[in-house]
Amino acid sequence: MADLAELAGLSKITVSRALSDSPLVNPETRERIRELAREHGYKLNISARNLRLRRSHTVAVIVEMKPSSDRTMFDPYPLGLLGGISQELTAAGYSVLLTTRQGANAAAVQAADGLILLGQGVHQDAVHRFDKLGVPMVVWGAGLKDDSHVVVGSDNRLGGAVVADRFFGLGRRRPVFIGNPSHPEIYDRLNGFVDALGVHGIKPLLMRRDEFTPDSGTDAVHSLHARRVDFDAIFACSDLLAMGAIRGIQEMGRSVPGDVSVVGYDDMPLGASFLPPLSSVRQDWQEGGILLARKVLALIRDEPAESEILPVSLIVRAT
Repeated sequence: MADLAELAGLSKITVSRALSDSPLVNPETRERIRELAREHGYKLNISARNLRLRRSHTVAVIVEMKPSSDRTMFDPYPLGLLGGISQELTAAGYSVLLTTRQGANAAAVQAADGLILLGQGVHQDAVHRFDKLGVPMVVWGAGLKDDSHVVVGSDNRLGGAVVADRFFGLGRRRPVFIGNPSHPEIYDRLNGFVDALGVHGIKPLLMRRDEFTPDSGTDAVHSLHARRVDFDAIFACSDLLAMGAIRGIQEMGRSVPGDVSVVGYDDMPLGASFLPPLSSVRQDWQEGGILLARKVLALIRDEPAESEILPVSLIVRAT
């Protein structure tokens, strides 16, 4: 930079501002300095700049879920969120460092300017763990009264309520909820479902399942059958659970939706092509990712950021 300044007959600060597109330098001077930089092969040393600014210009994105053969990273969650996150952060000049909960102790994660956590964990254990890193953090999940961090998520209570209303309108009176309410998002879905049904004097049965996989959904239905539980509707807290539940219902010799209505959550593309096509609660993953990125950038810049809840909608198909 000192060499460029000497060649241009300008100060180093002027050269620095010109290469940073500062409006303090007139366009003609900026272009002359850029031309000199191109001619002499000058490139900004990103690492040196970040060290000087004490910034890495990196945001770590930690996926709380544990990938398995039945629930992979190819699912729309978290890839839909990651699309929105990457779009926004890249446009702002930030790199995205993607890792799982197991890899969060890496030095690069510790040096990140900000953190986006996709999933709160059981009883918010993931949130409590990563709070200790002491960097600006935004979480995808469900807002709680005593939150000390910014949360972006969908209206899970509304999601549960619209499914309850749909079941009641169809004449279903013996509903079952499948999921693990230890997760704040699932807890809200269950409460919205229970409260809306309670208005009509209906109390759903909870089938607690920790794994959100097709096999887990099938197992839940088999368990209901073994206990001789009479049910006519299932609300599964994820599409994969719902698809597994449909398989279990069909193995019992019952039909969907003739004997049992089934609704999932997330509106995966796979659900639309499932046979029968799955009814599901849709979340706007792309918009959620964009908001997560915008809010973590605001926190990094010491700007205000508030939690935000996105609307959901019930997509009615054939189940």
